[in-house]
Amino acid sequence: MAAALRIEPEYYTYNDYKHWQGDWELIGGIPYAMAPSPMMNHQLLMLYLARSLDESLEACQECRVVVEMDYKIKEDTIVRPDIAVVCGQKEGAYITKRPELIIEIVSPKQAKRDEEIKFSLYEAEAIPYYILAYPHDKRAKIYKLTEQGYKKVGDFLDEKINLPIKGCQASLDFGKIFSRL
Repeated sequence: MAAALRIEPEYYTYNDYKHWQGDWELIGGIPYAMAPSPMMNHQLLMLYLARSLDESLEACQECRVVVEMDYKIKEDTIVRPDIAVVCGQKEGAYITKRPELIIEIVSPKQAKRDEEIKFSLYEAEAIPYYILAYPHDKRAKIYKLTEQGYKKVGDFLDEKINLPIKGCQASLDFGKIFSRL
């Protein structure tokens, strides 16, 4: 009887990642290819959510809304959230401070990564708010970090919500946002 061949996955770090062509994320040293350019509803939802957050945080001097910017968590973990609210970082090649809020626009092919892998990662990194937005369902799931981990705030279809972030108020009007898709 032949012995089973065991293949160990290769382990990568930021030094490898920064030289790769194409769009990748690196989680725990394992590379994940990102999908090709997202569909129009994905792009539009990202635009509307980012614009809404940016407008609501306009008076906030500390916080900025960034779109598709690498977030280097550690040497073997670099992700690219669709949208992040970062406070206290004025510039840089990638996000270096823990975001206060992350939004991922969920596509069917990336759902497991956003709903499970990144959910656990962002929870472990103590990201105060995690939002999963579904363009096809015109729905968003909002999670707030508690001492026990993420607790679901709710499913949002056409509701408005205000989220306190570093003494500021981030606002999202899902009725207005989703009506444009």
